[in-house]
Amino acid sequence: MPLVRIDLRKGKTAEYRRRVGQAVYDALIGVGVPRDDRFQVIQEHDSAGLVFDPGYLGVSRSEDFISIQITWNEGRTLEQKRALYRAIADGLHASVALRPEDVFINLVEVKKENWSFGNGVAQYAG
Repeated sequence: MPLVRIDLRKGKTAEYRRRVGQAVYDALIGVGVPRDDRFQVIQEHDSAGLVFDPGYLGVSRSEDFISIQITWNEGRTLEQKRALYRAIADGLHASVALRPEDVFINLVEVKKENWSFGNGVAQYAG
């Protein structure tokens, strides 16, 4: 864990997508996710397939908007979550010049027994 889903508009290069994935992974490592625990789905969408409000909550979003959904184990503190949000936004800005306003993050917390990493086994179940 975690499983990261990154959704963005079509038209970015493979290198851009690789750098986005790396920035998110680096941020997760920074808040304690183990190295090599990298599972990501990066998907591109046309404008009809990635819909967002350009001004919700006073944040001015552009067509470079990226949605990042992270499913991971429950139990992290609010401070850890805030540090993750900041690290992702800062990392994406540094690596691909993405504006922080264009970074949307959603965390989904699950119990450890809700994972199987292969072989039909719940590796984290007690």
